[in-house]
Amino acid sequence: MKQALIIIDMQEIFFMGEENALYNREQLITHVNEWIAGARHAQVPIVFIQHTSYTPGEELYVDTPEWQICSQLARQPEDTVIRKTSWDSFYQTELLEWLKQNGIEQLIFAGAQTEFCLDTTIRAAYSLGYQRNLIAIDSHSTLDNSILNAQQIIQHHQQVWNGRFANLQSIDIAFHS
Repeated sequence: MKQALIIIDMQEIFFMGEENALYNREQLITHVNEWIAGARHAQVPIVFIQHTSYTPGEELYVDTPEWQICSQLARQPEDTVIRKTSWDSFYQTELLEWLKQNGIEQLIFAGAQTEFCLDTTIRAAYSLGYQRNLIAIDSHSTLDNSILNAQQIIQHHQQVWNGRFANLQSIDIAFHS
């Protein structure tokens, strides 16, 4: 089964200061880089999804420092970068076309934020026929909100996703599925 590693919104805004600091962000970088290394070793293509605003003054406005993909990630020039303007990485982007052109049958998801862009994209992928997807364990994160802390949000979403929209997977067996 041909796979692709999909890394969503791992952008500098979450790593530049404390205001938007993702939960366990240092460990997140380490884990996502481990998934990137595993994907490269298994010759699995890597796609970086980059949330983009084209309205000056908005968060993640194109070409601003906070919009850039996190410099601590092991991104290479051959990796695909797809810009999106909504929570759904498929909505008005070339992601679905790219997956079809490359014969991708299974998606492995990592990134941010758990309850927004990751959740929306995982569910959209399932609805588009990608129903054997994987969630990279310890490789997605979010921020606390007024009701739940980030760890609770992550645990809740993993419980909802696992066995329904995707399966939680450790790196040691993910690239052998």
